[in-house]
Amino acid sequence: MVLALTVCGAVIALLAVALFVFGLRRRLIQRSGGTFDCSLRWDVPEKTDTSGKGWGYGIARYNGDRVEWFRVFSYAPRPRRMLERSAIEVAGRRAPEGEEELALLSEAVILTCLHRGVRLELAMSDDALTGFLAWLEAAPPGQRVNVA
Repeated sequence: MVLALTVCGAVIALLAVALFVFGLRRRLIQRSGGTFDCSLRWDVPEKTDTSGKGWGYGIARYNGDRVEWFRVFSYAPRPRRMLERSAIEVAGRRAPEGEEELALLSEAVILTCLHRGVRLELAMSDDALTGFLAWLEAAPPGQRVNVA
């Protein structure tokens, strides 16, 4: 009986530490500011896929001329993807359709982009989209920015 209580206590303590580290990571990412909730789907086909598959929920953070994208459900301290402002080409925007509405945050807008030849989709709120497009257009003089 004592062994069972000790094991249960250890498991509960490990879960508490894991949740604390998980929350601490998110706070550290958001500490510098310039963050927004953003789902990402990488290397999508030309034909629109509304199955809801492939979306990863994350946090995006502006860092100079890059947007760093972190998975929400991860312990990794580094961003999963980095998008350089000069390499992003906006191909269009659309509303979520079909099962995508269940896979994404409510009121999300999907922005289709090309980044160094890779087709990707970003899903974010209207406010975050406005900020993202303003950030793209605010590139320093001489940099090429393609916003549709």
